[in-house]
Amino acid sequence: MTRVKVSIRCNRCGERFVLRGKKEKGRIDTGFKRCLCDNEHDFQVDEGNV
Repeated sequence: MTRVKVSIRCNRCGERFVLRGKKEKGRIDTGFKRCLCDNEHDFQVDEGNV
């Protein structure tokens, strides 16, 4: 398990979120579910190490 810093940008409204998550077996889990505009699927996700 590796801790990663994740930047999430909503492609609908442009809202940005910076979260810490766990990277395990190639998957990142931050607990992020949806944007403030109720978007649940259309995101740009960038990762970097913490």
